[in-house]
Amino acid sequence: MMRRVLIANRGEVACRIARTCRAMGISSAAVFSDADADALHVHAADLAVRVGPPPSRDSYLAIERLVAAARAAGCDAVHPGYGFLAENADFARACGDAGLTFIGPTPEVIAALGSKENARRIALRAGVPVVPSSSDGGDIPYPVLVKASAGGGGKGMRIVSRPADLPSALEAARREAAAAFGDDTLLVERYLESARHVEIQILGDQHGNLVHLFERDCSIQRRHQKIIEETPAPGLTPAQREAMGAAALLLAREVGYTSAGTVEMLLAADGSFYFLEVNTRLQVEHPVTELATGLDLVREQIRIAEGEPLGYCQADLAQRGHAIECRLYAEDPARGYLPASGRLIDWQLPDLAGLRVDAGVAAGSDVTIHYDPMLAKLVCHAATRSEAARRLARALEELVALGVTTNRELLIAVLRHERFLAGEVDTHFLERHAAELLPPHAAPTGAALAAVLAAAEARRPHQRVPDLTLGWRNNPGAGPGIRLDHAGVAIEIHHRERSPGVFAVAIDGRESAVRVRPGASGAIAIEDLATGLVQTYRVARDQAGRHFVKDGARDLTFAEEPRFPQVSAEMAAGGMTAPMPGRVVKVLVGEGEECAAGQPLVILEAMKMEHAVLAPAAGRVTRLFVRAGDPVDAGAALVALDPLDVS
Repeated sequence: MMRRVLIANRGEVACRIARTCRAMGISSAAVFSDADADALHVHAADLAVRVGPPPSRDSYLAIERLVAAARAAGCDAVHPGYGFLAENADFARACGDAGLTFIGPTPEVIAALGSKENARRIALRAGVPVVPSSSDGGDIPYPVLVKASAGGGGKGMRIVSRPADLPSALEAARREAAAAFGDDTLLVERYLESARHVEIQILGDQHGNLVHLFERDCSIQRRHQKIIEETPAPGLTPAQREAMGAAALLLAREVGYTSAGTVEMLLAADGSFYFLEVNTRLQVEHPVTELATGLDLVREQIRIAEGEPLGYCQADLAQRGHAIECRLYAEDPARGYLPASGRLIDWQLPDLAGLRVDAGVAAGSDVTIHYDPMLAKLVCHAATRSEAARRLARALEELVALGVTTNRELLIAVLRHERFLAGEVDTHFLERHAAELLPPHAAPTGAALAAVLAAAEARRPHQRVPDLTLGWRNNPGAGPGIRLDHAGVAIEIHHRERSPGVFAVAIDGRESAVRVRPGASGAIAIEDLATGLVQTYRVARDQAGRHFVKDGARDLTFAEEPRFPQVSAEMAAGGMTAPMPGRVVKVLVGEGEECAAGQPLVILEAMKMEHAVLAPAAGRVTRLFVRAGDPVDAGAALVALDPLDVS
């Protein structure tokens, strides 16, 4: 019987594992890097151990440090979560050598299935159909998919349409795979277009018992990483479900699988399916299976690791209702899903029937550049698929996440899209419906803008004024108003003369009048005097003077223009700037070189993914501000360009 489990991970999965350990009467110990010293998962466990500096290779991927942490904390078992070392046979073996129970498959099974090429051979031996592949792309029709052999989650993945693009894709994928999993081995396989991503959850004990817990559809993806998952898979026939489940168990028996795992498959438009890989770990999307079957998969993993039999057979299992999960990321879908960093100033979770939230953050949490940008998973369970989708969309509307850019609006748009509700999904859903899912932002309403000034007014009496400047008052009376910028649109908000509580909002010279009304729980209620409509807003402001407003399903960000600009503040020279904080991986041009529009100039790494900074137009490089290995902040100058006349 386990007494204390080291959770060799971070974020929401570490919090989730700690929760089940506590429910089972087992103590838990967290690990943390210097960047995570005050993270939520550190406080979720009974004790915590520092394992190193922020880079994953020096902390969460450092096997010796993790084993030493388990010893220091008095642990007798290790749960790897997912990502990092969860599918690393050397880590599982090191735990065993140290006398620690590894909560997962055996090192031999992890090694056998951890190589995607070897896993394909095992699948073929078991009679499971596979997608054609090779180690170098030879003899495979294009397009092809380059993927990391040692892990998943979209890290180290590239779609390649032409043979000429394969070398650069392999180079970038190797770097990402090495950074995320400590292994740069790659696989190249045929890319099936218009296919669905359907996976089978399996469980095996140490007594030879194996079951599957049905399927999950994970077709809604961006950058080959899932953002919405559900069970049962829409449109899957009973015959398809039975065939895919049977194929997964055939493969599992071939290797003597134990613990939880997932057999991932592609379901083609003609109904045929093909083996992709086995994830020898807990999946990010495991909560939908838990809600539909009533099983706690972490509890089952622990029971299996302790030597207990499953205690049930396939005939005992059934799916009840429908569950849908969405992943809330700190990223900007409108800018190619660039990851975002910052501090969560306001974080409020909804309280709805049938809703489960697995979060790794709280109000005040810092979202850094070092790790995956997922903030939380929201999961809804209901009697029907349509009801689950509607509840989940409502939960996202009520969620408050101010201080960083998130994909909240995109998730709501997907869950309410008519094609999604009809079950017409595949791995290209987001690209196909991008115009509807990512429309140009409508102009902010006067009421939303007035909420910004109302929030500023509410803060003013409690703030110390360090320097009194002409035009400012040092009492809590009406202030001089505020000027904002939103997507280049000039906005000014000020008090109406002799009208207490009434603001005038001018957007590009068009003025409207609104009144502030009492709000509840920190919210601000604004009445539009022209229509009588009253709406409630939440507002937060960061130290850089940015205002974040929750306007129903929309999240708005406004930059406050200083009333008295500092003359000494100068913008850095240079045409191209960093779109987010990160580290320079590679500089692709030299000073004096000419470049074409859209040509990659600099490769940045942030949150375990690489991002190319492209030339906005043809030009000549006049100056380079960075070198490979340099850390950069968002907005830092990278490359200075002189435009070229290409007419």
